[in-house]
Amino acid sequence: MTGICEGRVAIVTGAGRGIGRAHALELARQGAKVVVNDLGVSNDGEGGSRGPADEVVDEIRSMGGAAIANGADVADWKQTEELVRQTVEELGRLDVVVNNAGFVRDRMFVSCSEEEWDAVIRVHLKGHFCISRHAAAYWRAQVKAGEKVDARIINTSSGAGVLGSVGQSSYSAAKAGIATLTLVQAAELRRYGVTANAICPIARTRMTEGAFGDAMKAPERGFDVNDPANVSPFVAWLASSESAEVTGRVWEVFGGTITAFDGYRREQTVDIGERWNAADIGEAVANLLAKAQPLVKVYGT
Repeated sequence: MTGICEGRVAIVTGAGRGIGRAHALELARQGAKVVVNDLGVSNDGEGGSRGPADEVVDEIRSMGGAAIANGADVADWKQTEELVRQTVEELGRLDVVVNNAGFVRDRMFVSCSEEEWDAVIRVHLKGHFCISRHAAAYWRAQVKAGEKVDARIINTSSGAGVLGSVGQSSYSAAKAGIATLTLVQAAELRRYGVTANAICPIARTRMTEGAFGDAMKAPERGFDVNDPANVSPFVAWLASSESAEVTGRVWEVFGGTITAFDGYRREQTVDIGERWNAADIGEAVANLLAKAQPLVKVYGT
């Protein structure tokens, strides 16, 4: 199979179903060899099965592509180290990491338990850290050995991480952390030939159906705008050599729409040249907010 990712090797986590599955299939169509990582857990992270990953591998191979399955826990340091090693040994190299795996434990903040919070932060935020960290070590070693690296980290944030989402405090916090992690990865890893970008996909998955219900089901514009496969061509482009100059960005992808998020910036400032008197701050803040852009509404409000 040939395409814009021909000759590249990509790990896709959470690739057994939904958006991750669509990413794996599109990368294969574009010529990449794909490691299909998936634990086969339920929407809330329970259970586990190699079946979904094996099915995607079989589908890729039936198309004439190359793929292997992997069942590593993305938030386990040793298992993800082995995942990177297996990829290089069996497929010859590693060029792309697509961090997609995750689950939700939706609760209003006042009802969120410590266990639910820790589980969601672990799979999303630590899960993005572990594989990317081992991949980065591999790429840095290549550079030190005199090899040229043209590698990609593609993280999965969310509109919930950028704007917030009622009933999803743990998920929103994890996804916000992923967006900022992406900025740091881009700044630190560029010297090794590695770019880092984050996507905020809008698509119908097990997670979004639980949070948004029927709003994610209706086709529009002559095609199903909520099909997860709509997001994957952009991921394939980010994974290709064509995206080498694009790094440190957060993108929203929905249907046929691509949007670049513009993150926190210093917008309005007042400086009196000395320490503030607390009684004077209220008027100063009111003047600042009068000039500032209005807040974007949190999802669910």
